[in-house]
Amino acid sequence: MKTTLVFGASLNPNRYSYLAIIRLRAKDIETMAFGPKIGDVSGVQISSSLEDFQDIHTITLYLNQKRQKEYYEQIIQINPNRVIFNPGTENPEFYKILNNNEIEVEIACTLVLLATDQY
Repeated sequence: MKTTLVFGASLNPNRYSYLAIIRLRAKDIETMAFGPKIGDVSGVQISSSLEDFQDIHTITLYLNQKRQKEYYEQIIQINPNRVIFNPGTENPEFYKILNNNEIEVEIACTLVLLATDQY
């Protein structure tokens, strides 16, 4: 099964990353989460360490451009098939880096993709 990593996950139910976890799970998509605070959302443990993530198909980003920079190398090392840049996370510099590492870039909203069965 293709696994999605919610990158920048939040325990706050008002955040889009929280909703993404809920909706990914509702679609039976294997979901993992990375964020600043550890905890549980819909049975998904949010980890504050990137060391344990392997075999990730998709990373869906919920970090703004400025905060992404410190994670460039770690995201490349995870080697996902694609990275989804949700609204507010657009980053042309990172697009180029990902493309140079043969990682697909998708500029879209994960919640919309899920709602329209385009995920």
